[in-house]
Amino acid sequence: MKAIVIARPGDLGSLEVREVARPEAQADRIRVRVRACGLNRADLLQAKGHYPAPRGVPDDIPGLEYAGEVDAVGPDATGPLKVGDRVFGIVGGGGFAEYVVCPERMAVPIPEGLDFEAAAAVPEAFITALDALEHQAEVRPGERVLIHAVGGGVGSAAVQVARAMGCEVFGTSRTAEKLAQARGLGLDHPIDTSSLDFAEFIREFTGHRGVHVVIDHLGASAFADNLDSLATRGRLVLVGQLGGSSTEVDLRVLMAKRLKVVGTTLRARPIEEKVEATRRFAESVVPWLARGIVRPVVDRVFAFEDIEGATGRMSSNLGFGKVILRL
Repeated sequence: MKAIVIARPGDLGSLEVREVARPEAQADRIRVRVRACGLNRADLLQAKGHYPAPRGVPDDIPGLEYAGEVDAVGPDATGPLKVGDRVFGIVGGGGFAEYVVCPERMAVPIPEGLDFEAAAAVPEAFITALDALEHQAEVRPGERVLIHAVGGGVGSAAVQVARAMGCEVFGTSRTAEKLAQARGLGLDHPIDTSSLDFAEFIREFTGHRGVHVVIDHLGASAFADNLDSLATRGRLVLVGQLGGSSTEVDLRVLMAKRLKVVGTTLRARPIEEKVEATRRFAESVVPWLARGIVRPVVDRVFAFEDIEGATGRMSSNLGFGKVILRL
């Protein structure tokens, strides 16, 4: 089968299409014929040598999500999926290939009306967003939520999920055009950080009450202002570190406001936690997708062989939503 392989670990430019052995559907696994897959920043970090694959996952084939058709079912799989079913989901790696193998419980039927390219833009972004908001932050309807980097895959998904959960949504971007696009997804209060201090905006807009939850992709560069923006008993969920990974913390702020800070990733979790996150996604987000309450956000689709163009697009930070590879 064809796969995108890291030919020289540590070199993003070494990603290339090669012929590799096709995996087999053993035990409770299924094999999926991949039709499209989403590109994530984790894939770029892995190619650069900064984000190693977890145990049991190909360390030279990136790819954390897929959309395709069930091609084979393992002998111990007991679920309802059968050969030919359209499915999408997350994997720990190996998704940049014509075929991928995953536990049957982590594959979700694609709702009608979504083609494979749109479906490939969903799993990683929406499972992460739902998990951060519902499971980590325990968001409640009516709460004020601040989402950073609303133009990214997770950010654009989180805006929609928060809105669907009945929240008042604040969002940041350094690009006015991305904020305008995010308004079309349900963003209530756009904050252009190229000209505004988001913490000051939050203070003034809320009358110093703050927001209840922050979903943060920026990390160190926004940490102090995130704490300042939170209401008493607010929750900060860290899902990325685009602005650095090391910062000083004023513990007095944490203690005085009784804040909760949670760090989260999906990739390194035990399989049962990933299955549970997938189940919550299937029960909540997939019906929203089917009813048009939320939708995939595709920035640009590239041919599978044009991995250089796809990684260049993501690295440019010019896009809104997900970069997709089509097989």
